[in-house]
Amino acid sequence: MKISKAVMATIATAMVAGFASPSWSTETTIKVVETGEGGGAMGLKLDPMTVKAGPAVLSVHNDAATENHEMIVVKLKSADEKIPLNTAKHRVDEKKLKSLGEVSDLKPGADGQLKINLAAGSYLVFCNIKGHYEAGMTAMLTVTP
Repeated sequence: MKISKAVMATIATAMVAGFASPSWSTETTIKVVETGEGGGAMGLKLDPMTVKAGPAVLSVHNDAATENHEMIVVKLKSADEKIPLNTAKHRVDEKKLKSLGEVSDLKPGADGQLKINLAAGSYLVFCNIKGHYEAGMTAMLTVTP
């Protein structure tokens, strides 16, 4: 069976294109929206809440009108790990957790990004400005193999 040069060129181009942009090198984008004002309910939402292991970008937006926020990502030992809370300071004790990074000092309406490599497991995403974690600015991120 004889294959024409045009068919061979098409096959070669398809193979090179496939090797040039392997699917494992793409980053997963996780949208993070932080809401709430001081003295009221606060929130932190992730979309999606479950992703596959690998490189990821957490794209965070502070949707508050007047309140600064931050976003911290920590890897937990298990999904039910007790979060160390310093009740006197109304903050999570970050020294007792493994932080993968943060986006700090997000002014109202501001955006930020955090690029990280996620291994399979459970992660806590939260705002650790005084009182914000206790007011509901926390979400769990599940990473599958």
